[in-house]
Amino acid sequence: MRADMSSPVLDEPLPVTQAREAARAADLPYAGSLSPRDAWNLVQAGQAVLVDVRSAEERHFVGHVPGSLHVAWATGTSLNRNPRFAKELDAKVGPKSGNEKPVLLLCRSGKRSALAAEAATKAGLTNVFNIQEGFEGDSDDHQQRGHFNGWRFHGLPWVQD
Repeated sequence: MRADMSSPVLDEPLPVTQAREAARAADLPYAGSLSPRDAWNLVQAGQAVLVDVRSAEERHFVGHVPGSLHVAWATGTSLNRNPRFAKELDAKVGPKSGNEKPVLLLCRSGKRSALAAEAATKAGLTNVFNIQEGFEGDSDDHQQRGHFNGWRFHGLPWVQD
């Protein structure tokens, strides 16, 4: 997980390789971005680890992906940045945890998870990807989410507490 983020890994799943190539072409500051469906297919096949970076409150009230890990990028209702994010992520899915799979980060719309992927990369965790569209998706013209994209919109598995 601390290898050169631009170099594909042998026997790496095609969506991961394609995401790396697109990230390199776009000069993204992290390994790449994947669609919600590609992310789920990789997780379901045991080829990636999904980490939800939303707050505990968001996960509880809005829902979460079954089996996903949780490391909050920001906490509380005011969403204060978690200063230990990279260390907590490293402890759960970094080399010391024995994980060598790509790490896929999920937030509400794909924006915080992109920031989290960048921070993780700067901290040395270079096999970290953003999940585009996030859990709820982008806001529509009526400022409502979930109507045209996002994890839930695509009918992917989720549960609500």
